[in-house]
Amino acid sequence: MTKSPFPGMDPYLEQFWGDVHSRFVVYMADQINDQLPGDLQARVEEGLMVDAEDYSRRVYPDVHVAERPEPSFPAGLTQSNVAVAEPCVVALPSELRTERHIEIIDRNSGNRVVTAIELLSPANKCKGPAREAYLRKQREYIDGGVNLVEIDLIRQGTFVVAIPEILVPRHCRTPYIICIRRANRQSEAELIRVPLQEALPNIAIPLRTTDADIVLQLQPLLDECYRRGRYASLDYTRPLTPSLDSSHQTWTDQLIVSSKASS
Repeated sequence: MTKSPFPGMDPYLEQFWGDVHSRFVVYMADQINDQLPGDLQARVEEGLMVDAEDYSRRVYPDVHVAERPEPSFPAGLTQSNVAVAEPCVVALPSELRTERHIEIIDRNSGNRVVTAIELLSPANKCKGPAREAYLRKQREYIDGGVNLVEIDLIRQGTFVVAIPEILVPRHCRTPYIICIRRANRQSEAELIRVPLQEALPNIAIPLRTTDADIVLQLQPLLDECYRRGRYASLDYTRPLTPSLDSSHQTWTDQLIVSSKASS
């Protein structure tokens, strides 16, 4: 078996998230680079220096899109014809609007960061210094005028994407979730549902206001992680941590039995 029995996110992969995460962000950057205008470039795990009024420190997005200084934006850029998941747009309270501007500069190359993409890990969601550091970084992206895309495919830990959890509509409360905060729409957030029973969605990745969104197809990337990581040997009889709720567990048990019968 070279493909997971799950149609979308495989919860059994969460126990090996260090390896899956590393593969996923590299494949993500490759797919993004194939679609970007010639003057944009996606880079993996490159440190960015954030300069604020009274402090400096380094932050590290999983993937970021940086704008080269030379103006070579190609005319006639067309949008992909790949279907994109329809977001649930949530209006944010006015107090979440930001007024101050922070310049985020990549000192290694002199590029301005346009978009940051975060594939969340347990450390981002579990209580402790790493989670607090992530929340500070999250705030700095938004305050700094950077598009922020958060992809949460981890069930453990607490809700951490850049929208107050209380504002998430009931129909968007799925085991996994994606949040998009556009730099030019500070008063709203886009949420993408990610149910366990469905394939991972295709999502729109915002760039500059002069650019069309590009499309990130997540399911082929996860499938590649599964295949290249040789996860066909996963033990699907082991209990999951955290455990699934009763309805998801019943569906999962049926799926595993069906998968064994057809293999």
